[in-house]
Amino acid sequence: MKHILIIDDDTELCELLQEYLTAEQLPSECVHDGLSGLNKIKEGDYSLVILDIMLPEMNGLDVLKEIRTFSKIPVIMLTAKGDEIDRILGLELGADDYIPKPFSPRELVARIRAVFRRLDITDNKHKDSYKVELNGVVLDSSTKSVSKDGQILSLTEVEFSLLEQLMHSAGNVVERQDLALKVLGRKLTYDDRSLDVHMSNLRKKLGKNQGGNDLIKTIRGIGYLYVKPEN
Repeated sequence: MKHILIIDDDTELCELLQEYLTAEQLPSECVHDGLSGLNKIKEGDYSLVILDIMLPEMNGLDVLKEIRTFSKIPVIMLTAKGDEIDRILGLELGADDYIPKPFSPRELVARIRAVFRRLDITDNKHKDSYKVELNGVVLDSSTKSVSKDGQILSLTEVEFSLLEQLMHSAGNVVERQDLALKVLGRKLTYDDRSLDVHMSNLRKKLGKNQGGNDLIKTIRGIGYLYVKPEN
């Protein structure tokens, strides 16, 4: 059974979300400050966290930063409408997705189900384990780990899924919307930069190939390409 933790100091919003999630057979519980939320995650067994940025005791970005030191649990950030800086910071710190306030509970449920769907697909796919090795990068599905030149890389679930899609299509362009559907579980709107931020984080962690070039190329206006070794 999926169990969701909501960390938000708006008690009325929390009650509304809990009622809606219960109706969708997604049980949840709420805490109203960042420090309590962080302790809950350390002590409990949750499937996903809904995390507001503006919180007492400890803000949401600091909570997320601490979460990523010990857990890869999916996190959906709640951000102020139009506050792009907080969205980008949240994604850079390892959030899986964000949704700006105000939002409809239906939209939030759609985002939650998209995250769970991606994780379920990934878990099922990895029952038949395999390794992909290109340009010194090794992706191991059995452990959901990635190494480069023998060094383990610390990737988020989203970054792992992005790299997996691109390495399987090495040498071919993967369109942005296709990546968004397969990895984020939704189409991108014109002002949605979430995929770009995840991709930027992944590129930084991968570094360059032996020739000093990026392993992932941006094909402007189309998508991304994982460079296929010439030999």
